[in-house]
Amino acid sequence: MFSMKSKHFVVPFLAALMMFTPYQSVETEVDASKEDTSLNHELDQILQNEKLNGALAGISIRLAETGEVLYEKNADVRLKPASNMKLFSGAAAMETLGPDYTFQTEVWADGDIKGNKLHGDLYLKGKGDPTLMVEDLDAMAQSLKEAGVREVKGDLIADDTWYDDVRLSEDISWNDETRYYGSQISALTVSPNEDYDAGTVIVAAYPSEKEGEPAQIELTPETDYVQVVNQTETVPADGEKDVTIERKHGTNQIIVEGTIPTEGSRSRSWIAVSEPTGLALELFKQSLTKQGIKVKGDMEIHGNTPADSELMVSKESMALEDIYIPFMKLSNNGHAEVLVKEMGKRVHDEGSWEKGLEVVEDYMSDIGIESDTLRLRDGSGMSHVNMIPAHEISELLYQVQDKDWFPAYLNSLPVAGNSERFVGGTIRSRMQDTAAQNNVKAKTGSLTGVSSLSGYVTTADGETLIFALVFNNYLDDVEDIEDEIAVTLAEHHLAPSE
Repeated sequence: MFSMKSKHFVVPFLAALMMFTPYQSVETEVDASKEDTSLNHELDQILQNEKLNGALAGISIRLAETGEVLYEKNADVRLKPASNMKLFSGAAAMETLGPDYTFQTEVWADGDIKGNKLHGDLYLKGKGDPTLMVEDLDAMAQSLKEAGVREVKGDLIADDTWYDDVRLSEDISWNDETRYYGSQISALTVSPNEDYDAGTVIVAAYPSEKEGEPAQIELTPETDYVQVVNQTETVPADGEKDVTIERKHGTNQIIVEGTIPTEGSRSRSWIAVSEPTGLALELFKQSLTKQGIKVKGDMEIHGNTPADSELMVSKESMALEDIYIPFMKLSNNGHAEVLVKEMGKRVHDEGSWEKGLEVVEDYMSDIGIESDTLRLRDGSGMSHVNMIPAHEISELLYQVQDKDWFPAYLNSLPVAGNSERFVGGTIRSRMQDTAAQNNVKAKTGSLTGVSSLSGYVTTADGETLIFALVFNNYLDDVEDIEDEIAVTLAEHHLAPSE
């Protein structure tokens, strides 16, 4: 068995751990029961912004030390949380699986090995690893070669039965199905780079050297599993750059069309493939070929590894706490859905959304969240049918502080104004040069007409606050309102007790 940890994440993760330790209780004496009229006034004024006319704002602010509510507005109203849903699935997965949990990918042989030939079938079995890459498949193929295998007389078969065969959560919209953030979920899937957007390929268009020629297309990883149709044209340097990259629904045909200037920069898109299990199998076949291992039979997806097969190679993923860096910092939807299915598999022996969400709801009830007021439809927050009150978000963030995995959970949250991509994450360019910079640690959420920001902030007098901000049904961008509230909290001096 071998384990591969990406250098790309180890350094940022260790840096995050060193920079941000768990919040400690401070000895500032604060009377939370005494109304902080200045804070109430400031927040009420911010929420008078005309962008919120006709919209809903759910706000809940608590003392981190006691959980007492300092400010609330529509805090018991169920609202769409967008990716704040990941706070719930992420906490449940940390509790259920643990920060040291790893995913396995295995190669099994069904048949006898005589000489350097496997007289039978070879199975690639996935167990949910969302960080599997071509380099890992190459290493597995090399291990198989070192075990003496040079030829497979039978078929090459993919086994993704660790999870069910439902690829998309029930509320994914038609428009999102081909986007990286709506990728299909499989127990056997490959990521194109170290953002770990599993089940996608990266399509990049570069200008040709000559006007009138098609753009040069680069595919990562290189594969024939998708068909790229190049309908682009390179235009003069002062021409318009207008390139679209789309996958045709129901196929793996990717249409690249439009114009790109000779001196223009590349156009690049992450495209979710149709049936990611097949892509993983195709890439493993390439890895075997690179190692000089021949497969005489056919390729088959959706096989089931026989019980009497022999384990040949096992690949272990990075630990869950390391996966949480791209998961939470970059708000990776696929990771959230894999975690839901993995919880279902581990607790109920069924890798499905239904059983996984049951685990999430049960955990919420266990820690005092009013699960009866929640509607959970996925792990990522992509569903417009998810409904969570702001009070339950802030209550969750209060309850998890005493968990032994909380340091990893906290360090996975994006950090305001920190330009390091795997530290600042989705708020790396927000709240810069304010009291919130390198202070606010919070999860973002965004859907059409939905925005959320929830996490932790230290006030001017050193007291830690928990905040949950959820906005629904607005017509204009409201991130500036979220930022203004977060900065106000960071600058605030809490009313001292008398």
